[in-house]
Amino acid sequence: MGAIGLLLVVLLAWIVTRPEPDPVTQSATVEGDLPRSVAGWSGEQLENAAVVMRAGRDLGLSERDVRIGVMTAMGESSLRVIDHGDDAGPDSRGLFQQRTGWGPYEVRMDAYGSAVLFYRALARLDGRDALAPTRVAHAVQINRDPDHYARWWDDAGAVVDAVDRAGVEVVLAPR
Repeated sequence: MGAIGLLLVVLLAWIVTRPEPDPVTQSATVEGDLPRSVAGWSGEQLENAAVVMRAGRDLGLSERDVRIGVMTAMGESSLRVIDHGDDAGPDSRGLFQQRTGWGPYEVRMDAYGSAVLFYRALARLDGRDALAPTRVAHAVQINRDPDHYARWWDDAGAVVDAVDRAGVEVVLAPR
């Protein structure tokens, strides 16, 4: 019993004191083989989904929150790091189409960095577990249509499950 108690104390101390991911100094790469295609998503898109998943888990968020992150990136950029905005946000960039106020360009253009920025904003949203996933994404992203992301919820679930089953490793490295 004593050894188990000590192990639990050490584990709890590690969880409480581990450093929070730093989107400014860290980036991520995917090692291993992802599926060729999942629900129409493939290649770079699945790599970016794996990175988004890692960022959410690094921040200790729930699996629902992780899936919301993947869904949101699907709705914002089709899971691609894009270097252009649109009429509503000409300065929007990256996976989450984040505007200048979200952070430096280099962070917004990095899959891991932009995901950390997204998840930090999501984590500040009180009562999010009582909201529909699309409404959570809308509350963070302030999209014109609060139901915009709903069409990607099922795809996000399929992608998260497939990436987890693939057993790839997302490796953090200094930027």
